Amino acid sequence: MIVYTALMDTFAQRLRKLRMAKNLSLQQLADQIGASKAHVWDLEQGKTKNPSLSLLTELSRALSVSIKELVGESDQTDDSQLAPLFRDLRGLSTEDLELIKTMTEKLRARRSGGDSND
Repeated sequence: MIVYTALMDTFAQRLRKLRMAKNLSLQQLADQIGASKAHVWDLEQGKTKNPSLSLLTELSRALSVSIKELVGESDQTDDSQLAPLFRDLRGLSTEDLELIKTMTEKLRARRSGGDSND
């Protein structure tokens, strides 16, 4: 039980630190994630034990970090800058996703010297 509490406190402390680094009040963060100020407070105090994946997703967006970083499962070498980019791909049409895939392939080929046309 002590270990579990320590893990939750770690998440709570990390959440508060990230919120403060963005200069957000409890209310501002709550508004951004669609939750109550009291719920954000409970998260920061470690009183809410299991935040949902949708809540973690909203928190990660609002705080500009990956969910892994938010919950403490990543190290500093994790490329967390890609997470918001991938989330932004949601809702795009199949055609738009295919275009992005093609662009990514061309960029990789160009970087490795395999595409001289573009």
